[in-house]
Amino acid sequence: MATPQNQEPRINDQIRAQEVRLVSYDGEQVGIRSLNEALNMAQDMDLDLVEVAGQATPPVCRIMDYGKFKYEQSQKAKESRKKSTHILVKEMKYRPKIGVGDFNTKTRKVEEFLKEGSKVKVTIMFRGREMQHPELGARILENVADAVAEVGHIEVYPEREGRNMTMVLGSGKATQKQREIVEKLQTEITEEEVSEEVSEEVSEEEQQSEVVEDTENEETVEETS
Repeated sequence: MATPQNQEPRINDQIRAQEVRLVSYDGEQVGIRSLNEALNMAQDMDLDLVEVAGQATPPVCRIMDYGKFKYEQSQKAKESRKKSTHILVKEMKYRPKIGVGDFNTKTRKVEEFLKEGSKVKVTIMFRGREMQHPELGARILENVADAVAEVGHIEVYPEREGRNMTMVLGSGKATQKQREIVEKLQTEITEEEVSEEVSEEVSEEEQQSEVVEDTENEETVEETS
């Protein structure tokens, strides 16, 4: 009669069959042996005879250290449960024009979440004309990533979600490659801001030039008249 799967297998004197198909401690097929012979072989090695397939005819038995086997199975089960544990995803929201004090307070909280093993979704919320300056949000996200690099790394890089910009941080120190990516993004943002400032200055100079030309034209007309 087969042993129910939810019960432990029969070992040593619990085995009822007169003959067994024996598997050695090294996993080699020994063949069909009488139960007494198989038990003697296990005892000579100071090991156990374990019925691993009671439904077979004759049942399959293996020589092993059953105590060690049970311990290893228990450890594997624990590891499996750890991997299947649900990881919390927490969220921290920032504004594009957040002050230094608020930034530091929120970022310390992000660091605490990461130390606890949670993931953190960092969200930048834009309003009105702020939507025209996504570089402000990107800069904040990169500053957050840089500030928590010792305990967290970027899992999902900054991306737009409607009126928001988001980034996901995972627990664990950032790698050198990730740090380099953050530095590169910060450089690109700075260059973009400088380019915009130059464009604005050029535009202002052109407008001033047009005003001067209009004034000169008016003076010429007055002299002619």
